[in-house]
Amino acid sequence: MYNPKSLKAEEFINHEEILDTLAYAESNKDNYELIHSIIEKAKERKGLSHRDASVLLACDNEEIIQEMYDLAEQFKKDFYGNRIVMFAPLYLSNYCVNGCVYCPYHMKNKHIPRKKLTQEEIKREVIALQDMGHKRLAIEAGEDPVNNPIEYILECINTIYSIQHKNGAIRRVNVNIAATTVENYRKLKDAGIGTYILFQETYHKESYEKLHPTGPKHNYAYHTEAMDRAMDGGIDDVGLGVLFGLELYKYEFAGLLMHAEHLEAVHGVGPHTISVPRIKRADDIDPSTFDNGISDEIFAKLCALIRISVPYTGMIISTRESKSVREKVIRLGVSQISGASRTSVGGYAEAEPEDESSAQFDVSDNRTLDEVVHWLMDMKYIPSFCTACYREGRTGDRFMALCKSKQIQNCCHPNALLTLKEYLMDYASPDTKKLGEELIERELENIPNPKAREVCIENLKKIEEGQRDFRF
Repeated sequence: MYNPKSLKAEEFINHEEILDTLAYAESNKDNYELIHSIIEKAKERKGLSHRDASVLLACDNEEIIQEMYDLAEQFKKDFYGNRIVMFAPLYLSNYCVNGCVYCPYHMKNKHIPRKKLTQEEIKREVIALQDMGHKRLAIEAGEDPVNNPIEYILECINTIYSIQHKNGAIRRVNVNIAATTVENYRKLKDAGIGTYILFQETYHKESYEKLHPTGPKHNYAYHTEAMDRAMDGGIDDVGLGVLFGLELYKYEFAGLLMHAEHLEAVHGVGPHTISVPRIKRADDIDPSTFDNGISDEIFAKLCALIRISVPYTGMIISTRESKSVREKVIRLGVSQISGASRTSVGGYAEAEPEDESSAQFDVSDNRTLDEVVHWLMDMKYIPSFCTACYREGRTGDRFMALCKSKQIQNCCHPNALLTLKEYLMDYASPDTKKLGEELIERELENIPNPKAREVCIENLKKIEEGQRDFRF
């Protein structure tokens, strides 16, 4: 029985409810009176239910789809402005005991080089990332209680935060590791992590169990209920995601929104972020063997509808996607992107030989961070290296309250300009610096509060004089 307040995976992600939802959406995909009423409801900016959103996803009327895109673009401006937060993944270890059939880290893969970074190697990787200008990392590791125990992850987090190099510092470490216990989530919280990220991969239980035939990840309920344990452990910023291409996208979309609704119903705050990865080619993985792949057009529609349905939630797109795809979906609601990513264990400090690649998947956008920053500013976006909310305790419901009240323009907007100024002073190429200075000058006028604008201008001058790390 479907119950969003239940703590049992099969009740808050209920198979029968999803099937009923998809049938309802299909039968109403041309019911324009209903569809227009749903769009009007969406304009209230309070989000949409999984059922209403599924009706919009099923609709293939081009004019209505364009209306969805326009609404998503407006929501992005209203709640996140023109900021795009920058981050990079850091793979710590590809040792893994699971048998996931779509991931080259699966334990039966005997020819991929198995690697685990030492603390000294982590220091070199972090310094290389700092020298690019990164301030926010997402650490990744396979599930292996012997090689990657929680103690190793905690030691790595401590090492990352301890490294000060020139003007570089990693100010926020997000964590993407396997589902674990409440006790271990408390340890991660105490270590000062930002967001805990865990992709569901697929919400279809039968498919999930086939795709994860062996290892602890085979346990659908334990994996799906992980976010509840994380929140019980004190982590109030959690990030959801599915790997589009494993199952039918309409099923996954409904399940993803049901998970967000569950977190709201039980914990009073939805996901801090939603990621939208698509399966990509990797060491021994051919994405064409999965017959549920989605086109760029469907992908864009999913991004727009996630923004409309969960308007306050950050949306992440990685370098799995090409420059052209990222350019299309950024305006539809994406608020965070990675730059200059390596999906191998190591590779920032020194490039891996091609015949010894430990990459989890192929990267489609291979530009440098400076090139990505320049590209964003060309499109009138502010590349933001801000980590202020996490460091000021504005997480969970406190961040959502800030976002919903639209005070973000007096807080996050100036913080974005201050961190961009740091980047321009310390890391940017001459052309990027020139473009960035012009952008900052224009964007100061978009800080509504005169006092906040005045303080921002003062701090920008202090950054030019050599001071760092100002935040609202």
